[in-house]
Amino acid sequence: MKTERTTRLVTGFTKPANRLYLSLCLALICFTTMSAFGAEAKVTKDILYKPGSDLTAYELERCKLDLYLPAKPGFPTLVWFHGGGLKTGDADMEFTQKIAQSLVDADIGFVIVHYRYSPKVTYPAYVEDAAASFAWTVKNIEKHGGNPQKVFIGGHSAGGYLAAIVGLDPKRLKEFGLPLESVAGMIPVSGQMLTHYTIREERKLDKYNVIADEAAPIFHTRKDTPPMLVLYADKDMATREEENVYFVSTMKAAGNKRVQGLLIKDRDHGSIARNIANAEDPARLAIIKFITEVSQERESTKAAK
Repeated sequence: MKTERTTRLVTGFTKPANRLYLSLCLALICFTTMSAFGAEAKVTKDILYKPGSDLTAYELERCKLDLYLPAKPGFPTLVWFHGGGLKTGDADMEFTQKIAQSLVDADIGFVIVHYRYSPKVTYPAYVEDAAASFAWTVKNIEKHGGNPQKVFIGGHSAGGYLAAIVGLDPKRLKEFGLPLESVAGMIPVSGQMLTHYTIREERKLDKYNVIADEAAPIFHTRKDTPPMLVLYADKDMATREEENVYFVSTMKAAGNKRVQGLLIKDRDHGSIARNIANAEDPARLAIIKFITEVSQERESTKAAK
């Protein structure tokens, strides 16, 4: 595995003992990273995904992404947003990196995205960040061995909201010259499908004053969306299961045949995401199945043209 960030090895040793020490260090690094990601996997961190010379200091700090990529070329990729109510969270949390490891083992690239938080910024700034990170991935993943036709978007909780709104609201990707067809599929996990409660709070509304305007994924209900795998927990946070069930039902009522919902049993709002790292976890297996089937479908469609 190649890691590109702040780790540096001091070279230029000439004495045999020092060369031996350096060799042992390299062997230890190789063993540790191969255990985590498998031979030949590559990790590249802190890539700035927003272009331009007019970025704010906060954008330069937060608008970065980390690539976790398998060795096998032509792989599909999942762009992932962490949770935290659009106010907080940590993309570097150990369980998120374990999810990355687990999907890399299945030959799926994983992109961990950092984005700006409320109240330092307000809607739609964090949505724009999410769209920018997805656009960067589509335009650059081929250079890193991935297939730009197989870029998926997903996330947990607030991250699930970001994935859904970027994949459903056409204007979000249009700003970056991409059609919604560039989204191979969406995988929101326990995401908020109404207008996010943090956005309501920004508008001086009560957190539980339920609305569904253009900032809500469900506002963009129609039959012609990218494929969606909507995951939620049987012991999810208050109203979250119902919100996702309603979203899937509304999409199906509109004639959408590309949306599927899946209730994950014996999970709460946190464990539904944490357990994706486990090999036999039903959410993990569903994600891999969804990505594999949609990727094959896109290949068949391209071949038929």
